[in-house]
Amino acid sequence: MDWIQKNKVVVGIVAIVVIFLLIVTFMSRGEIPVRAQAASRESIQNSISTNGKIEPVDNFEAHAIGPAPVRKILVKEGDTVKAGQLLLQLDDADARAQAAGALAKLRGAEAALSAIRKGGTQEEVFTTGASLAKARTERDSARRGLDAMRKLQQRGAASAAEVEAADNRLKQAEADVAVLEQKTSKRYSNPEIEKVQAEAAEATAAYEAAQNVLRNTNITSPRAGTVYSLPVREGAFVAAGDLLVQVADLRKMQVRAFIDEPEIGKLAKAQHVGLTWDAVPGRIWEGVVTRVPATVITKGTRTVGEVVCEVDNKDLKLLPNVNVSVMIASSREENALTVPREAIMEDNGARFVYQIVENKLRRKEVKTGISSLTKIEIKQGLDEKSLVALGSVNGQALSEGSVVKVVER
Repeated sequence: MDWIQKNKVVVGIVAIVVIFLLIVTFMSRGEIPVRAQAASRESIQNSISTNGKIEPVDNFEAHAIGPAPVRKILVKEGDTVKAGQLLLQLDDADARAQAAGALAKLRGAEAALSAIRKGGTQEEVFTTGASLAKARTERDSARRGLDAMRKLQQRGAASAAEVEAADNRLKQAEADVAVLEQKTSKRYSNPEIEKVQAEAAEATAAYEAAQNVLRNTNITSPRAGTVYSLPVREGAFVAAGDLLVQVADLRKMQVRAFIDEPEIGKLAKAQHVGLTWDAVPGRIWEGVVTRVPATVITKGTRTVGEVVCEVDNKDLKLLPNVNVSVMIASSREENALTVPREAIMEDNGARFVYQIVENKLRRKEVKTGISSLTKIEIKQGLDEKSLVALGSVNGQALSEGSVVKVVER
């Protein structure tokens, strides 16, 4: 094996010597050794590169509504579940106690509200009704007595003082009736009514919240899918808001990525997307843009827009929450005239190439179109098969009229 390594070293040295001799030869002739390539027609695609994070398209995640111990877990990560299937249970002792207390307050508030509507409690209504009937009887009796006394006064059988006393009795009886009638219909003032109504609304909300907590101690899946995250264990105590479980159809995934502001105008729905993941070298997942940025945000030192792309994941190889590289095909030209990117040079904003004509460089101004990682489209200024210089082999600067020798194509 040592002789193989020695032979490789010898071959390398020989190659270096040959290249050196070629360069010396060209320089002695005044020729610049250059790399060159002919303009050719091909399909060219402009791509926007970024990175993003994979997530399910239709995700379900359950969070603890209140603090509680995890009583039972009925699934594990990777399990396929059906819609309505029970996933886990939280201890509901505290929830039941809170629901019972809330129900008691609600019943009290409902009773107070009923009393407001009826003019008092049942006992108060009965007592007031009896008193009102008695007062009306007294009023009617006083009215008859006053009438009789006035007739006697006309015949001289009753004095003015007796008539006045009878009149005062009637006024008192009428006043008693008026008080009791008002007590029956308008016993409570508006502030008292508003207070009871507010207490009833608060009690209703508290009871509904307690019932919601009680219902959510049993976590069920709203749809069929795969349990891909289960960060809790049986017996653990969870706080309000803690993530309990995530379920989704992992065959339908999406990537959420951020695009720099200058590139946002190139985005459109349905553009082709290619994703790569370092964990699976050589694999490319295909997708399309489903949502383009509606606004820009500041992310660190960048001004970016958020783009969402759906990805086919039928073999379930792409996992949620992994970071991927994203290539979005923003434009594509078929049968475009292209040259390597390194052939394009700039001078005061004007782009040009050095075309090789009879071993001399001719500066040709060009108009360019879209570009890929390696090629750029020539819209105007160059013909097909035109040979253009890509750069000198020995680092010499290129200029109009320089004599060159193509040593690499």
